[in-house]
Amino acid sequence: MNKTTNKTRRRSRPSGRRSGGSRSFRSWPALLLGGVLIVVIYVAIFYHFFVSPLSFRWRAIYGEPDYPSGYDIMGIDISHHQDNVDWDRLRNASIGNLPVQFVVIKATEGETLIDQNFNDNFYRAGQNDIIRGAYHYFKSNKNSTRQAEFFLKQVHLQEGDLPPILDVEERGNKPLPEFQRDVLNWLEIVQSIYGVAPIIYTGYKFKVDYLNTKAFDDYPLWIAHYYEKELKYQGRWMMWQYTDCGRVDGVKGSVDLNIFNGSMKDLVASTLQPDLDEPEE
Repeated sequence: MNKTTNKTRRRSRPSGRRSGGSRSFRSWPALLLGGVLIVVIYVAIFYHFFVSPLSFRWRAIYGEPDYPSGYDIMGIDISHHQDNVDWDRLRNASIGNLPVQFVVIKATEGETLIDQNFNDNFYRAGQNDIIRGAYHYFKSNKNSTRQAEFFLKQVHLQEGDLPPILDVEERGNKPLPEFQRDVLNWLEIVQSIYGVAPIIYTGYKFKVDYLNTKAFDDYPLWIAHYYEKELKYQGRWMMWQYTDCGRVDGVKGSVDLNIFNGSMKDLVASTLQPDLDEPEE
């Protein structure tokens, strides 16, 4: 009896193993479905946090730019990085279906650097009846008075040009109050010569973090905030640089695209007027 029982038990073991393998085989579809769901969830999260916020940039890079709606006045800003501009083509160029109405040109940087293409670009913009502006790139580690004087020596704005522009993008290691005083010093010196408030160019986060005091509210704001359908800045602004990888006929490679916050009449009204005093030599 004991032998029979043992044989029966030995026979039953293979049968049990075969049954367990069958259950494992039947679980594969569930495992596969679970894996697919995990991948789908991962892709959705990755798209939401990494792809979607940059979709404006990717479309611009690959020749399918998006233009914020509700604005009619478009312009660009250029420096030597755009090499030699073909002004004959640029004067008839468009951004989307809107003409290029203004161009802002880098003039100076720090205390001694003048953009190598500034004089030609500034002259050619005027010759082609495009509203033009000139900006100074502010170096926080340089003397702000000498920077203002250098800009005034190199740049001679005329009737119909945009007010002088200060590009502020770096704070350096200075304490914030000292940095803000230096920026205001440049603005006040240049304003005393031209009689109008200079325009401040800066990034959205930089404005909020470092230039968000009442003293800077007196100056028109040109703000850089890329790849957004609407500008999220809550204060007053004059111009919005919404992408750094635009394409415009007459300009090689990528170029910054800008919106003016108003009509063509408003843009003209914002330029230097004939009753303003000429800057001193």
